[in-house]
This record gives sequence, C-alpha cells and structure tokens, in this order.
Amino acid sequence: MPILEHQFLCRLLTRCLSSELPLTSRASVSPRPSSSLTVPPISVSHANNVPSSPDNVGKFVENNLDMPRVDILKQKMQLLGIDLDNSCLPGQYQNLFCPKCKGGQLEERSLSFHIIPDGEFAMWRCFRTSCGWAGQAFADDKELYRRVGQKSYGTMTEESLGLEPLGAKLIAYFKERLISEKTLSRNAVMQMSDNKNVIAFTYKRNGLLVGCKYRTMEKRFWQVEGEIDKLSLEEAGFRNCVSVPGGAPSKVSSKDLPPIEKDAGYQYLWNCKEYLNKVDRIILATDSDPPGQALAEELARRLGRERCWQVHWPKEDEQSLFKDANDVLKCVGADALKRIVENAEPY
Repeated sequence: MPILEHQFLCRLLTRCLSSELPLTSRASVSPRPSSSLTVPPISVSHANNVPSSPDNVGKFVENNLDMPRVDILKQKMQLLGIDLDNSCLPGQYQNLFCPKCKGGQLEERSLSFHIIPDGEFAMWRCFRTSCGWAGQAFADDKELYRRVGQKSYGTMTEESLGLEPLGAKLIAYFKERLISEKTLSRNAVMQMSDNKNVIAFTYKRNGLLVGCKYRTMEKRFWQVEGEIDKLSLEEAGFRNCVSVPGGAPSKVSSKDLPPIEKDAGYQYLWNCKEYLNKVDRIILATDSDPPGQALAEELARRLGRERCWQVHWPKEDEQSLFKDANDVLKCVGADALKRIVENAEPY
C-alpha cells in the first residue's frame, strides 16, 4: 500500500523517503510531507544571492520609463548573464542555462526562471545542489522598495507578494470541492490581498517561500494545473504526491527521448534525478483525457516503466470516466478515492 505525502505541480521533489510515490493528475513524484505544497522547479532567491543594491541593474528603469516591463527585465537579466529569448513570456516557467555553474558536466538547463504574469518582477533559482544560485529582480525598483523594503532586497515573502490567509469566500469554494480548511492550512494556500477571488498556491523549501502560483475560482490560472488534485489526494490520506509544473502535452512524442540537457519540457524530473533514483514505485494519477494519458506515457518513458504504476479512473456514468482526483473526491468521497489509488496497476 502506498505511503503518500508534495511538486507540482510539482512543483517539487525535495527528498524521496518513501518507496512508493503517487503522482497526482498532471502530476509527478514526491518526497516527504511538508507544511506546504512542495517546491516546484521554479523558485526564488535568498537575499544574499542577488545584487545588494539596484544600482548595477536599475539604471534601465530611470532611462527607459517608456519601455515595457518585460523588456526592462530582459535587459537586467542580460547583465546577470541570463539570456532570454522571445519565448520567455510572463506567467510561464522556463528552464535555462545557469550562468554561474553552466549546468555542470551535463550542461543541463538547471536554472528555473519565471516572470510573474503582470511583468512586475522575475525570479530564478538553479536547482543543481552544488550551485543553488537564486535571485529576484523588479522592472520598477520603486515597486521593489514598496513591496519588500531596501534591507530585504530580493527576499520573497508572503508580504512582498501581497498574500493573506484565505477568506470565507475561498474557503467555501474549496469546501464545495471537499477540500478542508485543515488541508488548505497545512499546504499554506492563501489569497491575494488586493483581489479576494485569486487563490495563491505557495511553495516552500526548507521553510522558505520560493514560489507561488495563482488561480481564480472561474479556473483562470497562471501555471496552475494539478494543485487541487494534489490537495484532493491529501484528503484521501496521500501526502507524498505532487503536480508537475507545466501541464500535459497534447500527444506522446514520436521521437526518441532527447539527451537530458535538451529535454527542456521535463527538466523538473532531471533536476531531481538523485532523489528519483531512490524511488522503487511511482504511481501516475494523471487526468483521464488524452493529454493526461500522454503525460503518463511521457513520464513513464523517463522514470522507467518497470517502476511505474497507473491509476485508472472509474466510470462516472455510462458515457464517461471521472476526469481526475477531485472529480472522484466530489462525487464518491475520500474513501473511494483512496481505494482507486491503492488499486493502481503496473504500467
């Protein structure tokens, strides 16, 4: 029977102490229990890892007040050796080459990089254990001072992101999906203080806030895929599950697996290879739709089919299957969801 714990979405994969790990819908593996959703492959800095003052990168703001925020951020990143192309858009996660460690001997894309949806600031972290370079930069340095203050330059906090505890409206929204306030608190799910309808899924590593994803009740979201399914599995008693960070592919690739350093869409797996190698059994609980099944296949190709098991969602009615973990939780309850996961079959 799996002993379940979030990295990722996701997320993601800090330590693997269990030998049997389920991957939630649009999901991936995970490690030991934590007080919040486990860190995804994108994260941010400690204060001493970023420039001590904005002088060396902030002059662009003074001289280019008419430039779009993203252009300003890209120029700042260039000064730090982070090369961004036109595919680096706000609200998306990127796996880039780290200018500090150059990706090590494998030359892997170990730098997780993210520009928040409004283009206000960017954050990054190298997930190679021997490097760990991280940072955060604002398009407008005046906003930096407003949010976090000069003394804490570059530190991500709940206050700097404008987060607050969930209010009654969002707690009621989750209750309708049978996700308890206790589970929400344990995973540090919060809301935007200036928009009470925006859910904030916080990600922590070693107690530090390293990332945040956002979603509205109407299911408009920025880089949020399976977090609610992860919470649903936790309601069923499984805590070592995570959601992959970038969602599911439209179909299985017909090409051979690329070299690790070029496998850009799945760097969240390779960044945690040393932990994943310790895992004997991984349960894939992806969505029942074609993209979800394509994701399961792509994960199994990389993780090794011999140690992958797959959840098969039962029929909801004569015409269709349950789509994901939250569908099952809402319709037939936590005990049924637990049995379904425990009855996963070899891939």
